[in-house]
Parts: sequence; structure tokens; C-alpha cells
Amino acid sequence: MVEPRPYYHRRLPHYHPTGSVFFITFRLADSLPVHVAQELLDERDKELRELKERLSGPTYRLAVYQLAKKYFGRFDSWLDRCARGPQWLKDEAIAQIVMREILALQGQRYRLLAFCIMANHVHLLIEMMSYEQLAPGSSASTTAPYPLAEILRLLKGRTARYCNQALGRTGAFWHHESYDHVVRDDKELGRIVKYIVENPVKAGLVDDWRQWRYTYVAPEVMDMMSVGASYSSSVCSSVGSPAGRTS
Repeated sequence: MVEPRPYYHRRLPHYHPTGSVFFITFRLADSLPVHVAQELLDERDKELRELKERLSGPTYRLAVYQLAKKYFGRFDSWLDRCARGPQWLKDEAIAQIVMREILALQGQRYRLLAFCIMANHVHLLIEMMSYEQLAPGSSASTTAPYPLAEILRLLKGRTARYCNQALGRTGAFWHHESYDHVVRDDKELGRIVKYIVENPVKAGLVDDWRQWRYTYVAPEVMDMMSVGASYSSSVCSSVGSPAGRTS
């Protein structure tokens, strides 16, 4: 078995430590105007180069982490208000396919904490499972060097195939890159869960997040949201079948 490596790199930097909780966002192909996406990437890359010239060590890593959050927020804001480009996930049949495939990998590849399916993108919060935790008989590869990359390849590949079939189309369904972010502590986990469930509210689609039918929160996380308790990594370890709140 190849020991999973924590980093890989395409256009975006990715950090994939085994057993961590990840906040992931992936979007439809061509869901942002090319010039907008390019301007955001160019601005981010310029700031990244400036940070590299000025900082090093832990200070640099913290600054890069904050920069990634800043630009994710800008990308996501554009996605929420962008009227141009495909919005196939508005179609109930297509959203149902995506939801079905996300739920299908629960317990096989990850522990599912939350997700929200929007018109042109998906937010997903999962805990990575170690090889020892994988369900007996799971088809999960034990040689994949980047487990999260393998999960996203599988999830996006399955949903793209089924959604394209349902739409009677061919070609790219998802944008090739995904945003992934390691959740570092309880406080951040709480903020991210709130961010995910509030996405349809901020976009002006519903008044209360519970009204959005393509939002899911795992039972343990839902309980903690209800009582205002701290979000603990122990929640991730106790997530069982995906029978949480789906509005």
C-alpha cells in the first residue's frame, strides 16, 4: 500500500492529510465568465507571490491560509449571483442525482457531515476515512496517493456521467478544479457548517435554511447546532448512516 501524500498541486494548492475534515466546493463547467475567473486567479497569484517574497515559515503558511479563504469567498459570491452560465442543478432530477451519489459514498469513502447543492455549485463537508475505517468490501483503492483527489474524481465522474445522460448532453459537466480546505479546529467547523446551510438564504432563495430541500446536516452536527454546543472532531468519528436533516 502506498502511504498517502498530503499535498498535490494543479492550478490551486491542495493539502490532504489523512483523517482530516474537509470543506469542499465544486462548480459546473463554464459557471463563471472566463474573464472573471481569470481576474480572480491573477489577483490571488499576485498576492501569493508578494507573500512569498516577504514571509516564510509558519507566518507564511498562515498568510496563505487566510488568502485562500479570502479568494474562496470572492469566487463563491460570484457563483451565487452569476446569472450567466449553466444552472443545471436547479433541475430537481439533476440535483437528486448529485445528492444520491454524495450519499452513496457515505461510509465507503468518507463520513458525511453536511452538504448544500446550489444552482451551479456544491458545498460538501466530509471527514476523510483511513484505510482501516473503510467499509468491508469497499472498492476504495488502497494505492491512491491522494485519497481526497480520488474521492472527488469518483464523485464528480459518476455525477457527470449520470447528469449528462439525464440532460441528453455530452462534454464537461463540472469545472476541472475543486476548492478544498482542511478544517483546523472546532470553531472553524462551526463557522463552515453555518456557511454551508446559510448559502441559499444569502442567495435570496429561501428565508430559512431548513426550507432548502438540497441541504443536508448529519444528526450529530444538527444536535449541536440546536443546542449551541461546541463542534468537536468527535462528531466526525460518530457519524453513521446519512439520516440527518435534509430539508
